[in-house]
Amino acid sequence: MRLLESKKGLSSFAFEHSEEYQQTQHKFLAAVESMEPNNIVVLLQTSPYHVDSLLQLSDACRFQEDQEMARDLVERALYSMECAFHPLFSLTSGTCRLDYRRPENRSFYLALYKQMSFLEKRGCPRTALEFCKLILSLEPDEDPLCMLLLIDHLALRARNYEYLIRLFQEWEAHRNLSQLPNFAFSVPLAYFLLSQQADLPEQELSSAREQASVLIRQALTMFPGVLLPLLEYCSVRPDASVATHRFFGPEAEISQPPALSQLVSLYLGRSHFLWKEPATVSWLEENVREVLQAVDSGDPAVGACESRRKVLYQRAPRNIHRHVVLSEVKEAVAALPPDVTTQSVMGFDPLPPLDTIYSYVRPERYLSASCFAPLLVCTIGPSFLLLQAESRQPWKHNSRFGLSLGWGSEPQPRLEQADAGRARHDGQLPLPRRGGIWAAERRRSHRFPLRHPS
Repeated sequence: MRLLESKKGLSSFAFEHSEEYQQTQHKFLAAVESMEPNNIVVLLQTSPYHVDSLLQLSDACRFQEDQEMARDLVERALYSMECAFHPLFSLTSGTCRLDYRRPENRSFYLALYKQMSFLEKRGCPRTALEFCKLILSLEPDEDPLCMLLLIDHLALRARNYEYLIRLFQEWEAHRNLSQLPNFAFSVPLAYFLLSQQADLPEQELSSAREQASVLIRQALTMFPGVLLPLLEYCSVRPDASVATHRFFGPEAEISQPPALSQLVSLYLGRSHFLWKEPATVSWLEENVREVLQAVDSGDPAVGACESRRKVLYQRAPRNIHRHVVLSEVKEAVAALPPDVTTQSVMGFDPLPPLDTIYSYVRPERYLSASCFAPLLVCTIGPSFLLLQAESRQPWKHNSRFGLSLGWGSEPQPRLEQADAGRARHDGQLPLPRRGGIWAAERRRSHRFPLRHPS
């Protein structure tokens, strides 16, 4: 990693590939094109810390339901990149930036995202939230993995309501977070859940309850197509006056622009269970009736919201599509546009930016006209992510995925140090040592020293 520039208190960094690592990267791409999955395993036997190979094999293990191996591979990839950190690169300062347009940097983003997903699934939402903050801090303006579509969900799961409210208050002015369905509904839910806490002063409880009601009415007015699917997820049968009303009825969901339907599907598929509590449903019902009264009385805000929906949600940007692919929420994947569903998505680099900055090119001798390997390429179908590996599983004979990586038996390789105080990783690193952020000893407690300033 090297320091690119420091300006206005922010430092921009970039991972670098040494010549030896570049050769390994070329071999990896050739292995992808060879249509032989075992070539990835062979490559890892000689270069056990090649990051893209580790991430790709982790996906394969995860799809084969070998979660333990998948997690170990991601942690090994994170350790590999940790060893290449610049001395000035800090995970907790919030002032370090990594440009996602550089392919060398993307592996770090994806490894962090996959680790965050594993933590959430293992019941560690607070730690997952810290990883989410870290990913967002690396490039908050562009947000290449669109973590703003996830951070509210993790904050609610971690019961960190104050953080979500503060984020909304500080970023709404310049990021228009209320135009995202997930923030429009999660923030009032955070206020409501905060008002349910008995240890707060009565004045704060009353203020939180009032603010929750105001914001949920705005959300229902702006996104009426969310209500009926949300109630269906919660197994709640709406009143006939609501289900048949022109504002909340089936027409509200059908008339949504495709990009908005995708955002709604992502939010409901991920966060619907947060609304199942009886107290939450009763509070939602009260505000639905208030919104219906406003609609029937001809409130001009209703027409203004309808006009904004038609203008703002014509097409989702590429980072939202990338987030949907990574999230693997079936309902959201089904709503992806045809130009995304008809292309192959590389597991180690999903939907790369169109303005990619390449620091080196691939030699012609490594180029191949072969199709991508079915195991290593995810093809997005009309309703789900399908990993085309069912017909090619050469390791299925072994319950541990049939992999003989030989990591424990090889001699400990060295970490190549570049000049001018910067380190480059060459795919040959020492085994995890005590004290590393993702060291094996520390992962047993699933606690990580990531506390990005809220």
